[in-house]
Amino acid sequence: MSDNDSKKTLGLRGGSRPGNVKQSFSHGRTKNVVVETKRKRVVVPKPGAAKPGAHSAKGAGDPARRPAGISDAEMERRLKALHAAKAREAEEVAKRAAEEKARAEDRERRRQEAEIKEREQREAEERARKKAEDEERKRTEAEEAAKRAAAEAAAVVAKPKHDAPSRAPANKPLPASTPRKNEREQRQNRSKGRDDGRRSGKLTLNQALSGEGGRQKSLAAMKRKQERARQKAMGGPVEREKVIREVQLPEAIVVSELANRMAERVADVVKSLMKMGMMVTQNQTIDADTAELIIEEFGHKVVRVSDSDVEDVIEDVEDKVEDLVSRPPVITIMGHVDHGKTSLLDAIREAKVVAGEAGGITQHIGAYQVKTKDGAILSFLDTPGHAAFTSMRSRGAQVTDIVVLVVAADDSVMPQTVEAINHAKAAGVPMIVAINKIDRPAANPDQVRAELLQHEVIVEKMSGEVQDVEVSAITGQGLDELLESIALQAEILELKANPGRAAQGAVIEAQLDVGRGPVATVLIQHGTLRQGDIFVVGEQYGRVRALINDKGERVQEAGPSVPVEVLGLNGTPEAGDVLNVVDTEAQAREIANYREQVAKDKRAAAGAATTLEQLMAKAKEDENVAELPILVKADVQGSTEAIVQAMEKIGNDEVRVRVLHSGVGAITETDVGLAEASGAPIMGFNVRANASARNTANQKGVEIRYYSVIYDLVDDVKAAASGLLSAEIRENFIGYAEIKEVFKVSGVGKVAGCLVTEGVARRSAGVRLLRDNVVIHEGTLKTLKRFKDEVSDVQSGQECGMAFENYDDIRAADVIEIFEREEVTRTLA
Repeated sequence: MSDNDSKKTLGLRGGSRPGNVKQSFSHGRTKNVVVETKRKRVVVPKPGAAKPGAHSAKGAGDPARRPAGISDAEMERRLKALHAAKAREAEEVAKRAAEEKARAEDRERRRQEAEIKEREQREAEERARKKAEDEERKRTEAEEAAKRAAAEAAAVVAKPKHDAPSRAPANKPLPASTPRKNEREQRQNRSKGRDDGRRSGKLTLNQALSGEGGRQKSLAAMKRKQERARQKAMGGPVEREKVIREVQLPEAIVVSELANRMAERVADVVKSLMKMGMMVTQNQTIDADTAELIIEEFGHKVVRVSDSDVEDVIEDVEDKVEDLVSRPPVITIMGHVDHGKTSLLDAIREAKVVAGEAGGITQHIGAYQVKTKDGAILSFLDTPGHAAFTSMRSRGAQVTDIVVLVVAADDSVMPQTVEAINHAKAAGVPMIVAINKIDRPAANPDQVRAELLQHEVIVEKMSGEVQDVEVSAITGQGLDELLESIALQAEILELKANPGRAAQGAVIEAQLDVGRGPVATVLIQHGTLRQGDIFVVGEQYGRVRALINDKGERVQEAGPSVPVEVLGLNGTPEAGDVLNVVDTEAQAREIANYREQVAKDKRAAAGAATTLEQLMAKAKEDENVAELPILVKADVQGSTEAIVQAMEKIGNDEVRVRVLHSGVGAITETDVGLAEASGAPIMGFNVRANASARNTANQKGVEIRYYSVIYDLVDDVKAAASGLLSAEIRENFIGYAEIKEVFKVSGVGKVAGCLVTEGVARRSAGVRLLRDNVVIHEGTLKTLKRFKDEVSDVQSGQECGMAFENYDDIRAADVIEIFEREEVTRTLA
């Protein structure tokens, strides 16, 4: 069946009109289609058009062949366009031919350069090969000559003298035709094999341009093949010299990292470990001793490093003398509480810091800069005088140059005054005694000077070396003399520092600010701290986001002896930590992580019992000890430290205070949850709980106490801990009675007829039976009668009858001791 069977073709039938076509479809359907036929248009030339001028014939062509309706101007314009197109085409053809010719010349030039280079390389290889062959030939000839000489010497020893003529032919040189022929054949074979080998894998210019040849070898493969061919031409492969490396080896290392540091294949390192009996993979960790054996086996040098080496980037550089410049002195104000330290500093600074202190006492360590009338700059540190702030005074003495010991003229040398003297002596810094409150009527500065002698502080008025100045913070008396004494002492010390090195400083105080995050008050000791510096301080690190001086102004940098607040830490550091500037953030992070891990290990080692015996002994000791758990949150790190130290001192063998958690910042829901789980109250010092923490504490019944003065906090905790003490039982002896006669009474038992010799006998009191001054029974009275009546007490000098509860072994002449027990509430000192 053909394709035309299913569909009929168009065609003309007899009944159709011209111009119409009848189309037939299936099922007898038909359709007439009008077919439009176009006739060929015949243009009749006009008379006179067959005689065009020369220009018309050239420009317009034959009018007989021109399409109808086209004028001469149009025909001329079309012909001009045609000629212009032909001209452009000719120009393009010429341009393509010129470009093709230039490309061909460039290809020819490159081919010639490649051939020249290849020829030079072949010549160099040929020269190297000839040189190697000459050396080989000379060596072979020398060996043959040595063999011939040895053979001749052996022949001379073996044969008699008359055989000498017969040895002459042996001295003739061997014909060289055979060796030369063999060498020539070998050289041809090598040259042929080399050419075939080199040309078969070499990428030619034509192949690269034409893209023929399929997948080509890489440039590295070609270079390796050329190197093998060159080594083969020069007489064999040349062993590459092994590179000996210094491999830094930590305490533990991953196998793949060890292979990378040695620049060896991981598979080779794993194979060596398996030969040593260690079935490890490339992702497992091995110890330093095993890794050292592997490194030595591969021929490298071992450089052992430890985790503490990360701190080597912090260099303690000795400053050059020419780099040192004068710096302001750092003066620490120390002394007993309420002796006027902050008031004296306020008078010097012309400020009113003491007005903002709760309870009128300083509870934070403050840092200030003062510019005197002479233009000198002094840096002051104000330390608290309360007994709990011992560590703060210690820190102030360690970072200072001069200590100003403030003693009230109307008071005496107090415990914290003595403590400040000891801190200054331990730090080895000079001291200036400021006898304050000289304006008081009860002021007696000579008594203060005399009391200082007991602590080996001899002032100038007592023929000593320590300067003493009588001052008054209220009237301003003696302030100029005090500043002059400080300036004189600073001039004697010749304080200098290098501001051009990396900054180093000590953290005076640290706190967690709600809006600014962790903030540390740092006293710069060396170098200059600038905004943007990367630093590490204790277990924390960061980048200096802002520097704020003691007046609350933002500064761009801080030099030696300048106290500033540093913003940009990732956590709150400990007061007393050292700040060091490093180069990169990665170094700072590594050092901080290492210090954090060391501190964690140290805490774990301190809290863990070393032996089972120690653990049992500690459990037995704690069995009868009552604990008062508390949580402490304070505004600054120094206050937290002082409160925790004060809490550790509260208690005795029966009761102690345990600080479950201490921190800086507001009281949060986490603190409330911990307090609820342990049944502990929360002590907030100059901080408050946020809204969610307050609601949670109210729901769970957790007690939160707020304090602004450290006295109140310590006293409240002492009172609470005292409530855990068991009451003390005291015995008060109220009387003695002597047994005169023993009677037997039916239904009662033995009754002692007694005479009260001293005090009074009470029925409710306790009694002891003494026989020959030895206690043989202690108990209570069953009955106390006078004559036939039951009485409550019997006075001295009267007779009575006594019967003991559940005890009948009584005799005449025994003594009855009568006493009462009293419970006395105990308190912690």
